[in-house]
Amino acid sequence: MKEKKTVRAEFEKFVAELAQIMKEQGTQSPAELKKIINGMIKGKAAPKRPAKDACRLAQELIYDAWETGSKSERIRLAKRALVIDPNCADAYNLLAQDAAKSLEAAREYYKKGMEAGRHTLGEKLFREMKGQFWSFLDTRPYMRSKAGFMQCLWEDGECDAAIDEAKTMLDLNINDNQGIRYILITYLAGLGRYDELDRFMSKGGYKNDCAAEWLYTRALLSFVRKGDNESSRRELKKAVKANQYVPDYLTRKKPIPRWLPDRITWGGEDEAFCYAAQNMGAWVKAPGALDWLKTQTGTKIAFKKGKS
Repeated sequence: MKEKKTVRAEFEKFVAELAQIMKEQGTQSPAELKKIINGMIKGKAAPKRPAKDACRLAQELIYDAWETGSKSERIRLAKRALVIDPNCADAYNLLAQDAAKSLEAAREYYKKGMEAGRHTLGEKLFREMKGQFWSFLDTRPYMRSKAGFMQCLWEDGECDAAIDEAKTMLDLNINDNQGIRYILITYLAGLGRYDELDRFMSKGGYKNDCAAEWLYTRALLSFVRKGDNESSRRELKKAVKANQYVPDYLTRKKPIPRWLPDRITWGGEDEAFCYAAQNMGAWVKAPGALDWLKTQTGTKIAFKKGKS
């Protein structure tokens, strides 16, 4: 559940700094904007700016926290950010990841982050930006809180509530920059809620998704619905084309690593074992699915008799 520093986080910090400069100095010409960006990339001092407000100061402490490898320092910076701005949602997110000693504590931090984020954004923005939330930088801390809260609900056994949170996030941000749709289909497939899964995968705006996570789950759904026929085999073929390594991990021909990576390579083995780790239960739950996968891909199934 911990969200570690990523290239995306570094980019967000860069964009936030650039947006702040533009906001404080007014609209820049293309030439002026290019000069500012080049200076920031080369590490040169940014143009002199007015004093920052509390919200921005607190968020910049969080950006600093993302860049440190010290857990205690991250916690210290998050607490300091909350002193500056009690509505710094990302501070609560960081505390959920690093300071919480239990699932209950993490859930409470994320809940506070959601409340703080909503207070900062205001109800008007929720109405005006619905559907394109992630495109507005200031919404991201709230969306991170919501994603963390959703995962806590799921781990706490509140499956319906977690699914509702996922659907709400997709309503707020149709482009789904956080990959919530993949979590949602994992939830639905794992619960065997195939009608709901079918509706989402067929009628949603993501039906042409070509990620391995999406394609393998669609192949599983097709098998559950139609059995071994031309249609289900075609769906599986598309999935294997996207990532040929997944069957080996689903059938346990290869063991899933104990520790999963923070980032994956599209079409790579890391993507394959991450998918298997998260979706093994869904394939085991569907009668005959793993045997079908073995037959169609030529993998040797490793489950003991009666376990598949």
